[in-house]
Amino acid sequence: MKLYRTTAGSFVEEEGQYYHVGGIAWDDLLSLENLADYLTAVIAQSKPATDFRTANVLAPIGQQEVWAAGVTYFRSRGARMEEAKDAGGGDFYDRVYSAERPELFFKSTASRTVGPGGQVRIREDAHWSVPEPELTLLVSPGGQITGYTIGNDMSSRDIEGENPLYLPQAKVYNGSCALGPGILVTSSPLPHATEIMLEILRRGLIEFSGSVALTELKRDPRTLVSYLMCDNSFPHGCFLMTGTGIVPPSSFTLASGDRIRITIEPIGTLENEVA
Repeated sequence: MKLYRTTAGSFVEEEGQYYHVGGIAWDDLLSLENLADYLTAVIAQSKPATDFRTANVLAPIGQQEVWAAGVTYFRSRGARMEEAKDAGGGDFYDRVYSAERPELFFKSTASRTVGPGGQVRIREDAHWSVPEPELTLLVSPGGQITGYTIGNDMSSRDIEGENPLYLPQAKVYNGSCALGPGILVTSSPLPHATEIMLEILRRGLIEFSGSVALTELKRDPRTLVSYLMCDNSFPHGCFLMTGTGIVPPSSFTLASGDRIRITIEPIGTLENEVA
């Protein structure tokens, strides 16, 4: 089943039917440790709604923080080593890829995050910017993975490449994060064969496309969550991006007007335009 936050309230969808999720605030909903059971009960006790509109869907985030994991795919390791070699930090990424402890960093707040159809941004002081399509986990206050959504971790590769210590500036700015369209709520892990697909369209034509399967994800999502929860608390839950395995060539950079489409079945497609 899928959970949506909209301008008309919260909805849960199952088998093409939508149901209102009333009487509970979004943040309280995402804080539930038994979210799947709760939504199953809502469906059983409700009649299908007729007022769900895709155009009304918002980013599925309230007071949650968005965090991210880096260097979790081999392709990402290679790209990070390449962009940081002139700064003397290339081997840092190889060491992170091989280490037991993952790279985790703060990514976004709700005010910096856009939903489906919203505009993501590239930094004014950046010259090499890319989207990073990522499977994103919904994590409960107790550290349980209660759902999955799609994330776009917009990144300024030239700023990070200049010095790895500039990572926060390369990653955290207004419009640097997109989430959506909804949250796939399930207590079961996604199959390893699940694919993440990216298309970047420029003037209506595909400028870049790529895909990667979760089989290429080196870090187990539950391990990433365990490190994130260590000495951290998230009273409303949080989102954790799990890293990217799709990296455009070094000759590519995003431009205003580009459209970014990220698809992960069975979650759906997250589409955004670059401002």
